[in-house]
Amino acid sequence: MKRLMVSLSAGGAALAGTLASFAATAQEAAGTSAAAAAEAAVDVAPGLVGADVAWLSTATLLVLLMVVPGLALFYGGMVRSKNMLSTLMQVLCTFCLAVVLWLVYGYSLAFTEGNAIFGGFDRVFLSGMFNAATGEFSMSGTVPELSFAAFQATFAGITCALIVGAFAERARFSAVLLFTAIWFTFAYIPAAHMVWYLGDVSGLVAQWGALDFAGGTVVHINAGIAGLVGAYVIGKRIGYGREALKPHNLPMTMIGASLLWVGWFGFNAGSALAANETASLAFINTLVATAGAVMAWIFTEWAVKGKPSMLGAASGAVAGLVGITPAAAFVGPVGALVIGIVAGIVCVWGVNGLKRILRADDSLDVFGVHAVGGIVGALLTGVFTSASLGGTGSGHESMLMQVWIQLEGILLTAVWSAVVALIAYKIADVVLGLRVPEEEERQGLDISSHGETAYS
Repeated sequence: MKRLMVSLSAGGAALAGTLASFAATAQEAAGTSAAAAAEAAVDVAPGLVGADVAWLSTATLLVLLMVVPGLALFYGGMVRSKNMLSTLMQVLCTFCLAVVLWLVYGYSLAFTEGNAIFGGFDRVFLSGMFNAATGEFSMSGTVPELSFAAFQATFAGITCALIVGAFAERARFSAVLLFTAIWFTFAYIPAAHMVWYLGDVSGLVAQWGALDFAGGTVVHINAGIAGLVGAYVIGKRIGYGREALKPHNLPMTMIGASLLWVGWFGFNAGSALAANETASLAFINTLVATAGAVMAWIFTEWAVKGKPSMLGAASGAVAGLVGITPAAAFVGPVGALVIGIVAGIVCVWGVNGLKRILRADDSLDVFGVHAVGGIVGALLTGVFTSASLGGTGSGHESMLMQVWIQLEGILLTAVWSAVVALIAYKIADVVLGLRVPEEEERQGLDISSHGETAYS
């Protein structure tokens, strides 16, 4: 009996162990199958991610903040009081015109399949983004395509608004709107398509492998070149070089620069199009580069002119923001700091020494800050994207080759923008008259063009 009890006990223990082992195996198999199914589902249809939609919507609002009121106040404070409202109107209305044109045909020509320079007409009036039969929206990654289109609309708008600072205080309002419509169509749209479109037939500059994360070429170099051409075509302000054409409200300019900095986090980090690590990298780089540029600008100005100025500090912030824009998610924080410092120093020269060499009345230094800062940032992106310098580069291209590719993208953008701008200015001049009469310019555009005054 004793032997029988021992035998039964041993058999029971063995059976229990077998059952436990089987259960564990089954559980592991089930877990593996579930994980594989989940992974397969993600591969097939990533679907909408609420956090990404929320972040991209917030980023879109931040870019809007950059323009209205940020850029408007930044520019408005730097002109004379008699042209304050005119400047605000030109910034606001060129932005709004670009957004409307973006809805009508801009988005479609920039971000649908076509050729290496222009897209097609599949998304005219943003059509085709909603399927009424299924009740589903078309997707762009993990966000609705409508969210992506709205985000990109603000980029188109701010690029057009940036240009008006180059010919502030002397351009006819109606002619500015006509120029904007032409330049937007034939300069901004192809630039966006060539640099950013990655479809079956990628944009020309994208095919080359040029890097521009958030608009160093598409936005800043593009606008800066167009502004310089405008300064030449329209001519200098009355009294330029003989009278002191001083800013009328520098505290307002400081407020505008601060709003630009805040909004720029949406501009750069929002370009990740998701709430992810890329957005985090672009966020910290935007902070670091801008701070470095402010310090570099004021110390350079201090050494050269004897005193650091508030206008210089505000301009330094914008220079750093411009410089880091193409590199925001391609470089590490140390690379971002170097880019900011270099952009700050070089842009001091851009708005002083280079401006004297060019002999152009670029009223609010659109070329000296945006084009020059954009060129610095685009070239240094090719350097600091290298993994050996803390960047995110894959190492497929050597540093020298990547810088050369960046230079090709810069040159194409600059030449394209200049040619289109020159033609657009000439058309606007012939049709409407590009510059206001001398009497109206002396009176101020607030009264002569809009029948209002900023201050009583």
